[in-house]
Amino acid sequence: MNEASEKQKNEGTHRGRLKAERRRQLLRAAARLFADRGFRAVSIEDLGAAAGVSGPAVYRHFPSKESILAELLVGVSQRLLYGGAAEAAAGSSPRDALERLVTFHTDFALRDPDLIRVQDRDFASLPPLQARAVRRLQRAYVEVWVEVLVRLDPSSPVSVARTKAQATFGLLNSTPHSAANRDADVTRSVLELMAVAALVSPTGPPG
Repeated sequence: MNEASEKQKNEGTHRGRLKAERRRQLLRAAARLFADRGFRAVSIEDLGAAAGVSGPAVYRHFPSKESILAELLVGVSQRLLYGGAAEAAAGSSPRDALERLVTFHTDFALRDPDLIRVQDRDFASLPPLQARAVRRLQRAYVEVWVEVLVRLDPSSPVSVARTKAQATFGLLNSTPHSAANRDADVTRSVLELMAVAALVSPTGPPG
C-alpha cells in the first residue's frame, strides 16, 4: 500500500471513529432527555444541542427520533439477553449462575437507570416492528433466569420460576427511585441480598 492510500485509509478510520462516538453521544443524550422529559417532549433540536451538534445533523446518524428510541430499547434488551446468557453459562453451579445473574442485572440497573425509565414510560412510542423485537428479547431473557431457577430447584413449577424472575426484575429495576442520591455500594448490597433471598426461598403451597 502506497503512502497516499495509507493516509486515506487512516483518515477513513478516524472519521469512522468520530462518527461512532457522535452516535454514542446522541444515544446517551437521548436516554437522559427521554428519561427526564419523556420521549414526546424532546425534539430533534434538543437532542442535537445535548450532543453538541445542530438538530439537522442528528439525521446524519439516525433517520428519525423513533429510530433513536428503538436503538436504545432494542439495544439494551439485546445486551441483557446476551450478557445474561453468558453469565448463566459461566456459573459453576445453579446457585453460582443465579448469583451471577443477580450481579449482572444489578450492574445494569445501577448503571442505566435512565433506560429503565425510558422503557417504563415510552415503550408505547416504539414502532410496532421494534416493539415486537423488544418483547421477544425480553421474553428470552426471562427464560434464561427461569432455566437457572429450575435447575436450582427442579421441584419448582416453571410458572413459579417465571413469576420469581419477573418479580426480581421489578425489585432490581427500582434503581431510578431506590438508588437516587444514595450510596451505590449500599444500594447494590441491599438489592442483591434481597433478590437472592427471594429467589432461593421455598415456593411450595402454604401449609
